[in-house]
Amino acid sequence: MFSDAVPQQRPPNDGEQQESGHTGYAWEKSFERSWEDVQEDEQGNLKTDHERDARLSRGRRTALYGQAIKRGMIRYVFLCIDLSKGMSETDMRPNRLAVTTKVVAEFVRGFFDQNPLSQLGIIITRDGRAERVTDLSGNPKAHIEALARSLDTQGEPSLQNLLELTAHCLASAPEYGSREAVVLYGSLHTCDPGNILDTIALLKRHKVRCSVVGLGAEVYIARRIAEDTGGDFVVAVDEHHYKDSLLAQCTPPPTLAKRGPHFADLVEMGFPRRVDGTFALGYSGRQQTLTAQGYYCPRCKIKTTELPSTCEICALPLVSSPHLARSYHHLFPVPPFDEQEASAAADTAAQSCEACLRPFAAKASRFMCPNCKGAFCLECDMYIHDSLHNCPGCC
Repeated sequence: MFSDAVPQQRPPNDGEQQESGHTGYAWEKSFERSWEDVQEDEQGNLKTDHERDARLSRGRRTALYGQAIKRGMIRYVFLCIDLSKGMSETDMRPNRLAVTTKVVAEFVRGFFDQNPLSQLGIIITRDGRAERVTDLSGNPKAHIEALARSLDTQGEPSLQNLLELTAHCLASAPEYGSREAVVLYGSLHTCDPGNILDTIALLKRHKVRCSVVGLGAEVYIARRIAEDTGGDFVVAVDEHHYKDSLLAQCTPPPTLAKRGPHFADLVEMGFPRRVDGTFALGYSGRQQTLTAQGYYCPRCKIKTTELPSTCEICALPLVSSPHLARSYHHLFPVPPFDEQEASAAADTAAQSCEACLRPFAAKASRFMCPNCKGAFCLECDMYIHDSLHNCPGCC
């Protein structure tokens, strides 16, 4: 006979621990393996994970250089985040939600750093619904603060509702820009009200490229969405892979001929004049605020507080000349530097880095610019290619 009595919970023994209301075995918790961060190279030098990751990133960048790829300078991207109960899993330290919050903040800043003319929005899904957290805008601080107020995991996700809301928001985006959706999905299922294959057709009809970064395991429908819309699909194996996979979406994707406009079109842009000292109503996003500093739209003379942005009255894109100049680095990237081993570099005249002026270590490699023949250290090589996008020696 089976008893209907509810079994009493056993108190934790010596092999269990209780932290923040969670009871489980100690070996289920992740711990720091600091000794694994230090590795030894072929010459016997010690190198950390940071240096190893830098060399991997440099290798991927070198492989992509020289390919005849057309990329878009203006992007309209929605970051779609799964905030269901699947994001509370502890396979990442301390849980998936905490790691996602940190990675998303880095992604938002990196996105606007590499795409100053683009716009970003955030949509979340939980309790079987989809909710738009922020509209398309160019203010990274507003996106990060709005997401921090919405961090609450509950219920089940709805991939169909999430993508249909994304397609609806991107339908009005100008066709000269690329329409994209980046989905961070932590669940192994989806609770949809209809046929999600119709949603895939909707995305293709609106020319929305959907990329998915999964957590935990591969989901068939997520891969199907990415493949049918021409996006990328990745399953993150750890925190570092999760971060690299998301930050890879900062680079504009190749523009396909069948998805882009059939003819070249001129894009109207306004270069507003900055004013200081006069208090007046101005737009900060879609809200009006009283501010002394701002920019006046050259067409309708309405004040706005940030650049780049879109005028709320005449819908004219407002940018500055540095934003326009910084957008060209995807089209004309800095060529990869040639690595010179320490033994071969010892005979050269350069004994210090061309950028930071620090002397080279005895067994450190130099990285030579193929144009100006300047020698740089590994840190400066990464900074030049990832952030500065100009060679100091050539300039």
